[in-house]
Amino acid sequence: MTSNTSLTLPDGRPIPLMTGDELPMLQSWLAFHRATLQLKCAGLDDTQVRLASVEPSSLTLLGLVQHLAEIERNWFQRVFAGLDVPPVFGEESGYVLDPDRGLDEALTVWRREVARSEELIAGRSLDDTGRMVDEPVAGLEVSLRWVLIHMIEEYARHNGHADLLRERIDGVTGA
Repeated sequence: MTSNTSLTLPDGRPIPLMTGDELPMLQSWLAFHRATLQLKCAGLDDTQVRLASVEPSSLTLLGLVQHLAEIERNWFQRVFAGLDVPPVFGEESGYVLDPDRGLDEALTVWRREVARSEELIAGRSLDDTGRMVDEPVAGLEVSLRWVLIHMIEEYARHNGHADLLRERIDGVTGA
């Protein structure tokens, strides 16, 4: 039996585990989706990543990167680890574009949040818990398993948005 723990797709993204224990499998799927977001931004300039999808939406690739940095912080630091940390960019959603913040800065911040998320779950069990922080479910216990599944869902949904945004920008599709 062979393992795909170090296999990558031609575009460099890690291939998620297809067999094995649940925790590494969930982590590999999250790593795949994180790499997909980064791939959707590759080769674009600051003007391109600020291009909105379609009216009336103001959704942009830059806004998605910022939002997912916020999501990383919220679910791993605030909910799972119980840390009292402010929003990453000072806005509630992260979608708001700052004229002085470009893609390189946003990706650097996002990568920092991803690294912190990985630190906080290292050595933890899927059954370890945190507490929800926002109403109407504030205070309810939530497992690391649930957080990882939710994060995979969050990235998958937003990567669909990113795919459409990227296609609109330069016609690149797939992944």
